[in-house]
Amino acid sequence: MDLKAVRTFVTVADSGQFQEAAAVLAVTQQAVSKRIAALERELGVRLFTRAARGAALTVDGQAFLPHARELLLAEERAAASVRPGRRALRVDVIGARLAPAELLRGFHEAHPDIGLDVVTLFDVDSALVALRSGAIDASFRAVAMPGRPLPRGVEAARVYDEPIQLLTGPGHALAGLSSVRPGELAGHRIWMPGIVDGTEWAAYYASLAAEFGLTIDSAGPNFTGAVLDAIAGSAAPATLVGERTRLTRPAEHDLRRIPLRDPAPVYPHSLVWAAAHPHPGLAALRAHLAARRPGRPRGRTWTPAWAEPGASVHGGFTPAPG
Repeated sequence: MDLKAVRTFVTVADSGQFQEAAAVLAVTQQAVSKRIAALERELGVRLFTRAARGAALTVDGQAFLPHARELLLAEERAAASVRPGRRALRVDVIGARLAPAELLRGFHEAHPDIGLDVVTLFDVDSALVALRSGAIDASFRAVAMPGRPLPRGVEAARVYDEPIQLLTGPGHALAGLSSVRPGELAGHRIWMPGIVDGTEWAAYYASLAAEFGLTIDSAGPNFTGAVLDAIAGSAAPATLVGERTRLTRPAEHDLRRIPLRDPAPVYPHSLVWAAAHPHPGLAALRAHLAARRPGRPRGRTWTPAWAEPGASVHGGFTPAPG
C-alpha cells in the first residue's frame, strides 16, 4: 500500500478539505485528488463523499481511518529504529490552524537548528498511545479530563491558557459589542459541529455550557468553511473559537471576533510527553514554552474544575495575577 496516499487520506480526513490537505502536505490539490483516487481503487471502496466546500468520510472511510493512522505510526517507528538520536522532534498539535501550531511555529523560529516534524492526531487517546509507543515525542492537549488521569509514565505541563472568543457575522445581535459576558450567550444559538463526544475539547465545552447555561449545537458535518459561511450570512448562529485560531475566509464575510470577559473562559493547553522516550530537543521545547508563556487575560478567568487542581467542583475562577 502506498503510504504517501495513506498519509494524504489521513490529512484530508483531519482537515475536511482537499485544498487544506494540499496546503499542509505542500502539494497541489490535483496531486491530493490523484492519491485519494488511487487509494480508493486499491481498496475497492469510496473513502470520501465530495462537496463544493469539503470532503466527508464515507462509512468505509471511517472504518479505514484508525488503521490508516496505525500504518503511519508504524512507518515512523520503523524509520526511527535505524536513526537513533538523529530524527526530528515529533510533536502533535491537534490541528494546523489551532493555537498549538502557532506555539510550535514560534519554537521553530527560535530554534531553527532543531529538526521538527509536526503531526495532527485526533484525540487524547490517540496521542497517549503514540507517546507511550515512542511514535511521537510530545503533544499539546487539555489532558485533565474528568475521571481520566494521565497514565503512569506520562508527564504534562500547562503552557498556555487561551482566551475563548465569540465569532459572529455582521448581522448578529451581539456583533457590535466590544466584549460579552459568557452568561449573556444563553438563548443564542452557538453552533460548533467540530465537537466530538469523548474528546478533551468536548469535555471542555460541555463544562462551559453547564457553567453558564449555554446551549451548544454540535449537529452537522464539520466543514469549517461551511460553518463560517453560515455565520457570515445569518443573524442567528454564532460559534466559539480560540483567540489564536487562524481563520482564512473572504474579507467580505466581515466576521467579528468578540472577547468573552468577566469571567474570561480560557482553554488550558498543556504539553504532554512520555518520560521513557526523552528526545534531545524536548528540553529546549519545554524551556521555550515556559519562558514565553503568555499571561492570563486581565480580570477573572474560568476553566473547568477538572482542569484546575484544587478548584471548586462548580468551576475554576481565577483572578488575574498582579
